[in-house]
Amino acid sequence: MPANTDRYENAVSRYFEAWNAREPKARTKAVAAAWAVGGGYTDPLADVVGHEQIAGVIAAAHEQFPGFAFRLTGTVEGHHDTARFSWELVSEADGSAPVAGSDVITLAGDGRIRTVLGFLDRVPDGA
Repeated sequence: MPANTDRYENAVSRYFEAWNAREPKARTKAVAAAWAVGGGYTDPLADVVGHEQIAGVIAAAHEQFPGFAFRLTGTVEGHHDTARFSWELVSEADGSAPVAGSDVITLAGDGRIRTVLGFLDRVPDGA
């Protein structure tokens, strides 16, 4: 079981590396490392496919919330090719976390993400 747990945790770690990459070149590289070619991302605000579109969604989040970083809350749970986890978007200035959510990912054979289904659990008014 530890090998499978590592597989999910590694995928989620790469996921957060992509979401926290602020520079375009670093973000492009991190998205390619995290998502399989043709991978997708869907949440209440976005439904995109492909590395370029996923990187665009991440860039938009950084534009809307400058000075914030995504972090895992709790543990990663997984079975077969599916894992779930929760996260917060945290202000680096004051530690507040106005946005939180939960994601379910499916993994490709190489351990990269095939799909993300994201749910927003906490969103500030007007965001």
